[in-house]
Amino acid sequence: MKFLLLFLAIFIFLIQHSTSAESKEPYKIGAILSVTGAASFLGEPEKNALLMLQEQINKAGGINGHPIEVIIEDSKSDETQAVLAAKKLLEKDNVLAIIGPSTTGESMAIIPIVTAAKTPMISCATGASITQPVSERYWIFKVAQYDFSVAEALYTYMKRQGITKVGILTITTGYGDSGRKALHEMSSKFGITIVADERYGPKDTDMTTQLTKIKAAGAQAVINWSVGPGQVIVTKNWHALKMGIPLYQSHGWGSKRNIELAGKAAEGVIAPLGRIVVWDKLPDKHPQKAVLKKFSLDYEARFKSEPGTFGGHAYDAFMMIVEALRKVGPDRKKIRDYLENEIKNWAGTGGIFNMSPTEHCGLDKTAFEMVIVKNGDWELLK
Repeated sequence: MKFLLLFLAIFIFLIQHSTSAESKEPYKIGAILSVTGAASFLGEPEKNALLMLQEQINKAGGINGHPIEVIIEDSKSDETQAVLAAKKLLEKDNVLAIIGPSTTGESMAIIPIVTAAKTPMISCATGASITQPVSERYWIFKVAQYDFSVAEALYTYMKRQGITKVGILTITTGYGDSGRKALHEMSSKFGITIVADERYGPKDTDMTTQLTKIKAAGAQAVINWSVGPGQVIVTKNWHALKMGIPLYQSHGWGSKRNIELAGKAAEGVIAPLGRIVVWDKLPDKHPQKAVLKKFSLDYEARFKSEPGTFGGHAYDAFMMIVEALRKVGPDRKKIRDYLENEIKNWAGTGGIFNMSPTEHCGLDKTAFEMVIVKNGDWELLK
């Protein structure tokens, strides 16, 4: 009888404990990602990363007993859809924070909405205007490295190679506009002259004319600034023209899929990339190595592909919010303040982050490694 009573007591305790844990309200985090559309190569790995991380956190008991619920909205790579998604997440779902959008244009489109709702947002896009000026971006943060930091990394390396004249090729999107601006603003600082400034649209299928003009202008190198199919098209055109000058890509090149699509044409292409694509080539003592290794291996085991730079952006944004929730709880203002004041020497996939009241990205050109494509893979350049 005693054993039966003891068993019943334990059973009742376990039921009550389980019910209590399950009854805790979930912490809702919104995400606006380009899962489909022209920028799906960004949104798909971002979505995958968030779903995997949500599952891992919840299996480990959630945050202080609260499960995480990530509500992912597909912007379809469209600014209007991003705006509608933001309103839905804020007004209907009552999320504590928003991750994304995936692109600069979409991020800029929803900043007024998120700001009015006094809800922290961590963009996965690169444009400097997303977080600058900080005085106008109180609720806005981002985890993708700045475009001007990319320009600095490119020009620093080129200067060492003796390159002084370049031709630039940029896509006519918010990403391309921002990159073009950074390339122009940083060029004189490094003694670089832009001898040709060519553009192309997101749906263009051949950039031979632009590349031919760049070669004729006497450029010693080509810089292409785009994401998506344009990168691959430019690479194939550059290879077919046998231009005899190196091709440099922006950090949007950081997906193994680009190498696969470009094939042999990708050989020799150089880009400043986040360390997630070369984590296995870093020394064990590198402060990012452990984070990069675990996330990459977990992602590859789950999705049978590499997370690339873009899956890494989602990881950084998500884990920053998770850390804030653990420390300050489900208070939007406190989450915002935590991101601004406590993300210091924070090892993520994109670099070592140092946020502050005057810096809502926290990365600079040291977040990159110069990488070249060799034998269908990434290789570090010294």
